[in-house]
Amino acid sequence: MEIRLETPQDEREVENLTREAFWNVYRPGCTEHYVLHQYRNNPDFIPELDFVMEEDGRIIGHIMFSKAEIRLNNGESFPAWTFGPISIHPDHKRKGYGLKLLKYALEKAREMGIGVLCMEGNIDFYKHAGFYLASKLNIHYHDMPKDEEAPFFLAQELKPSYLKGIEGTYCPPKGYFVADENPEAFEAYDKSFPKKVKAYNEGQLPPFCEMAKKLKEQRKSLE
Repeated sequence: MEIRLETPQDEREVENLTREAFWNVYRPGCTEHYVLHQYRNNPDFIPELDFVMEEDGRIIGHIMFSKAEIRLNNGESFPAWTFGPISIHPDHKRKGYGLKLLKYALEKAREMGIGVLCMEGNIDFYKHAGFYLASKLNIHYHDMPKDEEAPFFLAQELKPSYLKGIEGTYCPPKGYFVADENPEAFEAYDKSFPKKVKAYNEGQLPPFCEMAKKLKEQRKSLE
């Protein structure tokens, strides 16, 4: 197993890997592969932290990082960073590869002088890489009231005391919303990949999980 920087020759394979990894996870289908496709030309993209994981000459994992910001209470911007999507091929999940890739990338980010990482994820997984609730660092989630704890909003200081005396609201990079902002371009791009069936399931984000519940109820009523 090898972890190395992504090359231009890897891009299509990595985007397909990302599509496979996220398909029907958070929504019917996924958009993460398009985010990655567009992000490489985004000024917030950090090419020095764009890694692939290879096994037997096949790419089985990928992670990318981006600049972000914390909007302070006085309206000023404070530098922050984020990462994702992080992808592991479905055939290699639950084998520790994702954590190994993440820890490698975090060490490289620390060496680059990155101060803090904010992200959205499952604390049961990311706590093993040193993440905890961002509210403990007085950083709030942009889409929720400041006094409401977001259990999925996590952070980690890579520089000790980087956020000392800081309080503010995390602002995700705009590049992460590119598929929703350009639906026709996204659909055309996604059609260039092998056809896959989109599905609703109850593990997805609202409103997709709500639709999954409705479909389940409809099926029961027909039985």
